[in-house]
Amino acid sequence: MPKEYDLIPVSKYARLRKLCMRLPEVEEKPFAGHVVPCWRVRDKIFVGTGQVGRPRMEFKAGPGVQEALVSSAPDRFFVPKYVGSKGWTGAWLDVEQDWDEIAELVEEAYRLVAPKRLVASLDA
Repeated sequence: MPKEYDLIPVSKYARLRKLCMRLPEVEEKPFAGHVVPCWRVRDKIFVGTGQVGRPRMEFKAGPGVQEALVSSAPDRFFVPKYVGSKGWTGAWLDVEQDWDEIAELVEEAYRLVAPKRLVASLDA
């Protein structure tokens, strides 16, 4: 059975937006003076998008995730400027992506920044 985000014939950014906005108490708000979307929970960013260059997303990742993704699929994942040194990981959106995997990465990024009560609501 297809996932809900597979049923919508929309751009990859819209697909990403749907994945983020399905999580509890998420809001879409640009970072600082930028105009591209970032998704936050309680004003903590867990996923952002690029403003210039290749279409991409950047997400908070746990220890070892960045290295594992970038080394196993460098055509799909990358170390982003500025936040890559803090473990954030990038995914190119102009290549074929496994959207089930992207959904898992988005949810894991959310779990890393969301309050425990909201994380618990995902598991209920």
